[in-house]
Order: sequence, then structure tokens, then C-alpha cells
Amino acid sequence: MVNFAADEITHRRILKIAIPILLSNATVPILGAVDTGVIGQLGEAAPIGAVGLGSIIITTIYGLFGFLRMGTSGLASQEKGKGDDYELSMIIFRSLMIGFVLGVLVLILHFQLFYLVMKIVPASPEVEGLTEEYVSIRIFSAPAAIATYGITGWLIAQERTQSVLVLQLAMNGLNVILDILFVLGLNYGVEGVAYATLIAEWFALFLGLYLCREALWIKFWAEIHRIFDRAKFNRMVSVNSDILIRSLFLGLALVSFLFLSSDFGDITLAANQILLQFLFFTAYALDGFAFSSETLVGQSIGAENKPAVRKSSILTSAWGMITAVIVSVVFALTGPMIITIMTTEPMVRIEAMNYLWWVVLVPIIGGPSWFLDGIFIGATKTREMRNGMMISFFFYVIALVITMPTMGNAGLWLSLYILFILRALTLGLKYPNLERMDS
Repeated sequence: MVNFAADEITHRRILKIAIPILLSNATVPILGAVDTGVIGQLGEAAPIGAVGLGSIIITTIYGLFGFLRMGTSGLASQEKGKGDDYELSMIIFRSLMIGFVLGVLVLILHFQLFYLVMKIVPASPEVEGLTEEYVSIRIFSAPAAIATYGITGWLIAQERTQSVLVLQLAMNGLNVILDILFVLGLNYGVEGVAYATLIAEWFALFLGLYLCREALWIKFWAEIHRIFDRAKFNRMVSVNSDILIRSLFLGLALVSFLFLSSDFGDITLAANQILLQFLFFTAYALDGFAFSSETLVGQSIGAENKPAVRKSSILTSAWGMITAVIVSVVFALTGPMIITIMTTEPMVRIEAMNYLWWVVLVPIIGGPSWFLDGIFIGATKTREMRNGMMISFFFYVIALVITMPTMGNAGLWLSLYILFILRALTLGLKYPNLERMDS
């Protein structure tokens, strides 16, 4: 066990973890814009729709396995706090194994998944054909993309978020270069965009392995049998399973929000879709401090240092809430302009403006649930996260039933607020046990 003092938890240390994640997240929407812009140079609508739809399908499928990043981060942070370098190496080996196995399963099942999605999402025959072409190429990056989640979580646990930024910039940079080469230079069309991302995601895996090379070094192979330690492996599976269930319920809430928006007509549906982009931006902006919580709380738990657990939780949450207030102010000042840029339809603009204040307050209302997620991931108290999410979702559904008939779209937004508040409340009530390190 390492000597991990509470006074080592500093503002500078928190920002050093958080800022690279914020910058890394900022590159994600840029890549999507480049993909769309490059394929848009072909002057046809169908390829643009196919790349957009295909990207959503792949991103949604891969996103289901984001639990591997979170689970790896929590477990690895604790082992770093304990000072167990061998177990740190075993964690990344296990994560890579799980990632590859899950990736292969996605490859095997992707035809069924694609046709299931296309039954739900109607598209013209031309768009559907091009989308299938895109998905059938890009899906071969599944083992690499999912395994890279494990690498990212491991790097975050080591406070190496600069390496995460390098990884993201390198992958996205290569993707952009190959987009231009394959589509504009070689005229490969939709196939070119898919191959560009496929190559970039495999490149990211190998770059990630290089960045983690010290954990994969030959001296650890004498202990390689520890990868299959039943108790450790079962714990990783249990942690990841809990986070998966939590993530599924959260995803179901967001999807149901959009589906239920359609009950109020196309104008409200379009307005809510635009306003949800503010919510996604909030998640990107606050992720850095949630990741700081994961890392520092996990290390403090591993070192069995209760004062450090408290200080990590307080300081990371404080910085997160400062950021949340700033984001809310930015939304209030620039929201109307952003809405105007995002749509030219007058009625959609008016409807989105009517509900803008709901998203202006989202960072402040939802922030505590994000930060508590990070704290509980670091402590690997994932059962509490799972149960809290299930309870919150149950009351979210009740709120929908009560408020939508009387309040309309405002009731839908109020129900989402209730979900955020209950997520924070259910975890907040469990926090004292976490700080005491109760099992």
C-alpha cells in the first residue's frame, strides 16, 4: 500500500486530470462534422444520410460497452492506491480480453442487430443499402474499439489523461486525413468514410497498447496466471455488469424522452432534439471532473485513506459545480443564437426558445448525479449505482404518467429533472457508507 496523504489532493492535480478530458471530448463532434462535410462534397443526399445513420448505429452499439472504461478505471485506481503494480497489469490484460471477446460477439451478431435497427428506423432503399455497406465495413473495428475502452479507463486511473488526449487526437486526426484521401482523392464514397474510421480505430488500439507498454512488459509474464484469478475476474465481471445495467436504464430514459416527444408533433420533436444537444454538451463538459473523481477517490479507497476520500469527493465536485454554473451561463447567453444556427425552421426555433430554460438549468440540476457517478465508480460501489438508477427510472416513469397529460412537453422535461435529482439523491444517501468504506 502506498503512502497516500489527503494533502496530495490539490486543485492543480484535479485540473491536470480534467482539462485533457475536456479537450479530448471537444474533438468528438468535430470528427462527425468532418465525416458529414467530406461525404457532402459528393453532392448527393443519400450518402450523407447513410453515413449519419450508420455512425449512429455503430456509436450506439459500441456505447453499450462504455461500462468497460468505467469498470476498468475504478478497479485500476484502487490498485494504484494500493501500490500493486502486478495487479494493475492484470487489470489491463483482463480488460483487453473482455473487450476482444465482446467485440467478436458484436461481429457475429451485427447482421441481426442491423436489421433490427432498420425495422425501427425507416429509410429509403438507397439510404438503407448504403448504410448496410457502411456498417458491414466499420463493424470490423468492434474488437479494437471496445478494447480501447479498457485502455482509456486504465490510463485515466493512472492520471494519464494527457495520454488519453493524445490517443483521441491521433485517432481523429488519422480519420480526417483518410476521409479526405479515400473520399475526395480516391472517390470511394461511403466505403471510404467507413474504411477511414476502421483503420483509425485499429490504429488507436495499437497506439493505446504502446502507451500502456509498461504494464504489458515482459517482467509481468511470470505472473500471467493471475489474469485468471477467479475472485478478481468475477469482481471485474460483477462491476461491469452493474454499470451496464445502470447505463441501459439511463439510455432507455433518454431514448424514451425523444420517442415521447413525437406525441406532441414534429415541431416539438425537432425542438427537443435540438435542446438535447445542450444536454450532450453538458456531459462532455462535466466528464473531466467526474473522471477526476473516479481516479482520486479510487486511489484513496485503495490506500484506505478516509480523509483523502472526503477531500477528493469535495474538491472534484466543487470544481464540477463551478463548471456547471459556467456552462449554464453560457447556455443562457448563447442559447438563442445556437438554436438559430441549428435550424432555419421558424416554428421549431420558437418552440425550442420556449423550452430553452429547461436546458439552461440542466448542468446545475444534473451535475451532482454526474459527479456522484464518478465517486461511486472510483469506489467500485456499482451495485448502489445500479439500484439507484433503477429506482430513479421507476419514478421517472411515474412522473411521465402524471405530468405529460397535464403539462405536455414541460411535463416531459420535468420528468427528466426528477430523474437527475433522484439519481443524485439515491447516491447521496449512500455516500456516508462509501466514505466509511463500509462493504
